[in-house]
Amino acid sequence: MNLRRRTTALLSVAGLTSGLLLTAPQPASAANLIKNPGFETAGAGDMPYCWEKSGWGDNDFTFTTTADAHTGSKAMKVELTRRVDGDRKALITESAACAPVVTPGKQYDLGLWYKTTTPDAAITLFRHDTTAGWQYWTDLKTLDLAGSWTEATVRTPEVPAGTDRISWGVSVYGTGSATTDDYTMDQVPDPVLPPECTGTAEQCANGKWDVLPTQNPVRSMHSVVLHNGKVLLIAGSGNDESMFEAGTFTSAVYDPANGSYKIIPTPKDMFCAGHVQLQDGRVLVMSGNKGYPTADGRVGYQGYKDSYIFDPATETYTKTNDMNDGHWYPSATILGNGDVISFGGLREDSTGSVAAELFSEAEQQWQPLWKVNQTWSYWGLYPSMILMQDGRLFYSGSHVFGNNIPGTGSAIYDYGANTITQVPGLQSKDERDQSASVLLPPAQDQKVLTLGGGNIDSNPEANRLTDIIDLKQPNPSYVAGPPIPQGTVDLGNGPVPQTGNQGKMYVSAVLLPDGKVLETGGALHNRANPVYETSVFDPATETFDPVAVDPEARGYHSSAFLLPDGRVMTTGDNPGNGSWNHDVSVYSPPYLFKGPRPQITSVIDTEWTYGDTQRITVDRPIAKAELIRPAAVTHSSDPNQRFVDLPLSVDGNNIDLNVTSNPNLAPPGWYMLFAVDANGVPSVAKWVHLQGPQALKATDASAHVHDFADAPAGKVAGPGKKRTSQKVSPTISGCDRHYGSINVCVPTDFPAEVKKTTAARCEWLKTNDYGRLKVNGKDDPLGLDRNRDGIACGKGDATRR
Repeated sequence: MNLRRRTTALLSVAGLTSGLLLTAPQPASAANLIKNPGFETAGAGDMPYCWEKSGWGDNDFTFTTTADAHTGSKAMKVELTRRVDGDRKALITESAACAPVVTPGKQYDLGLWYKTTTPDAAITLFRHDTTAGWQYWTDLKTLDLAGSWTEATVRTPEVPAGTDRISWGVSVYGTGSATTDDYTMDQVPDPVLPPECTGTAEQCANGKWDVLPTQNPVRSMHSVVLHNGKVLLIAGSGNDESMFEAGTFTSAVYDPANGSYKIIPTPKDMFCAGHVQLQDGRVLVMSGNKGYPTADGRVGYQGYKDSYIFDPATETYTKTNDMNDGHWYPSATILGNGDVISFGGLREDSTGSVAAELFSEAEQQWQPLWKVNQTWSYWGLYPSMILMQDGRLFYSGSHVFGNNIPGTGSAIYDYGANTITQVPGLQSKDERDQSASVLLPPAQDQKVLTLGGGNIDSNPEANRLTDIIDLKQPNPSYVAGPPIPQGTVDLGNGPVPQTGNQGKMYVSAVLLPDGKVLETGGALHNRANPVYETSVFDPATETFDPVAVDPEARGYHSSAFLLPDGRVMTTGDNPGNGSWNHDVSVYSPPYLFKGPRPQITSVIDTEWTYGDTQRITVDRPIAKAELIRPAAVTHSSDPNQRFVDLPLSVDGNNIDLNVTSNPNLAPPGWYMLFAVDANGVPSVAKWVHLQGPQALKATDASAHVHDFADAPAGKVAGPGKKRTSQKVSPTISGCDRHYGSINVCVPTDFPAEVKKTTAARCEWLKTNDYGRLKVNGKDDPLGLDRNRDGIACGKGDATRR
């Protein structure tokens, strides 16, 4: 598994002065924004005017101004004769005199002529941020092998805010050469058609929610969008001990095309398992619930070692080999080579697992512990581990239950080096329980948003915090983002406006095809007080826009996920009184009310490989296209959710899509392909299959990775002392099991506004519909059974002292 960290070095460039020019500089033409596009004007040293040497890594290289030109008398040849890592590239000089001026929000068509002797060459962009300076932007297009002069064109994404100039050129990152000439750059004309509202003014501004007529038949807390467009909903016992005791474990497959549900035989209690989609579209389900806590609270939840694969074609589960440890609430992240890595959760004895687990794509089984690098770290429950573009993992700080990990609460984990480097800046790290984290669109930007959260143990009011980190920075650190907008909260007597710093935990975050993020659902306290608020986060402006609100409560055990038609579906809610919300909501975002949708009328090939150029046809002009990985979400957590930009080469209604050569940006598997017009209106998705690491062309199967996150200054820790597990309190779920049935959650710590008296606590339980609560055993730690008749908050309890 190639997860090693790559260090980088930028080749220094000598400054250019006009006094050293051998001929007069060639200005850019009115249409072409490139100065000296054919290298005809000499510059200082051995590089043409307005061009500079750049690159990084361990390799041997040459830059040559050659007479083998497409037109004129000169071209640029960049050659690597030996490569361990890194690249070399001739770039437009990063200066005000040479780098083309661009306008934020606009797109630009780039073109050049080339010959190559290596399949490992790509058009690479850098941008000048008016605040942060020059920085890597993105790779746009991998160049095919070409023995004779060949034209390459590609359209940039929209220029990010704060960008005033760009620089670009061809990177060579495999042994061989690329010779280029006759560069062009033109601004794409603005679209001429304004958006056309096809709904009410409210719908066009804020979208709309519909509660579906058919309820979800299972108490599902796991939702996986399958590559056939259906949705796998996993319940297991559904947090219902009576179903566990009866051995009644359920799943269902929902078909959005006709609104039907099919009950699926489920072999084990997959309640609070982990899951991820494998390269071939099957679903790997790991661990689950071996046993509920004992009534006296002395034994907590237990995770089993079993693992299963769900096949969408047969709609059946098949057992794999066992994991090395039990993992109730594990993480699950697919890697660039198709392997799956997993951390955290509870073992069979209710202690915390410190074992890292690896499922091999090649062997189709979990690897023995001795084959997997171990730091013996306890990452908690559902730790959000997001794959970075160089193969490292970013632990965002989002997790489930109680406090965060020690230190800053966020870290970069390097599997190859077997090190953990703390990352600073996460606000209130111990109140990010059931926050949500997403890799913001596009994945090439390597920015992560973390929002909301609380703490099930201390039970404060959930917060409005958001944090954003740019993993392209040398020493990345979270910075505070805008607060989550406030909505209404039901404190037991109907919704009232949120006040002060009231926010939400159990929040869901969903990537949308227009490049924005929908956040919805949540609650103010541990399994109580639903919050009704939905908004859209725009990564370009880093702002929230409140939109229409899901009418259903969506707290603990709820899910939200993107459907292939561009709508968002939400399910579930399991408050502390043990009830379950079987209603299903579907959100139609505003983009579905902005006129006709573009259509992908054909996809030439649905089997894609890294570095491909793939052609589609559309019925009218589009502004962008992207791949969105289908959801596999539970408990606010889907670390594999990502939106991968596909730069375009446009020829009328024929669109060539340029697929990333980096499998860490788009891990292998099935993706939803969306085409989006200039008004942000998406097509219905087509399904395409991106193949695994065997498709990579570079001899060492490493991706083209640029300088970023190369100098994190946080505390670095290597493997700790080998140990069996981490001790974990049986009350980790924030529930006092001395009262009621196992699926009832009487909080170990009531909200701060509830006085620590029997009367106040009993009134809170009554307001939140807990009903009759039997006392389990002789202990009454919360003082709810003052008359000792075995019934908490029974007759006379609230009046006794």
